[in-house]
Amino acid sequence: MMQTLIETARFNLRLIQPTDIDMVFKGLSDPIITKHYGVHFDSLEHTKEQMDWFENLEKTGTGRWFAICEKSTNTFVGAIGYNDLNKEHRKAEIGMWLLADHWGKGTLSEVMPDVLDYGFQELNLHRIEGYVDSGNVKCKRALDKINFQYEGTMRDCEIKNGTYLSVDIYACLAPSS
Repeated sequence: MMQTLIETARFNLRLIQPTDIDMVFKGLSDPIITKHYGVHFDSLEHTKEQMDWFENLEKTGTGRWFAICEKSTNTFVGAIGYNDLNKEHRKAEIGMWLLADHWGKGTLSEVMPDVLDYGFQELNLHRIEGYVDSGNVKCKRALDKINFQYEGTMRDCEIKNGTYLSVDIYACLAPSS
């Protein structure tokens, strides 16, 4: 049994493991999920790059990603975590994705507060940043609901599928002590 690091009413969050590769592939090969996401994989073998990335974050201390699993069935429903963790400046970027059949069920609304608390308390972060494809309205609404502040837009800063896209910057600061 893998250790739960964060527990909510309906979900256990544990570190992503190599055995999660099938579910990570299921999510990150789905064009609906990756429409606004930075990566897309077309094979299980190619997905190994993502699994190596998760492992490297943990080894280098530059991030930590969790599998979101339903408590009742231990079913993997998505992933959430931190990358680009900078200990000197006490900040990190948060990222997340859910399998499409789990959209609209309140999963992120439930797990995000505890994931943010984990970042502030366990990782000693002061600032958590979210970089969102400007066209990803659902993600921006979700961040607004959990007190992330919109800070601006980096216009035409990335190319995806041969087209420039703009990225909105959101951030949440640690609660005052």
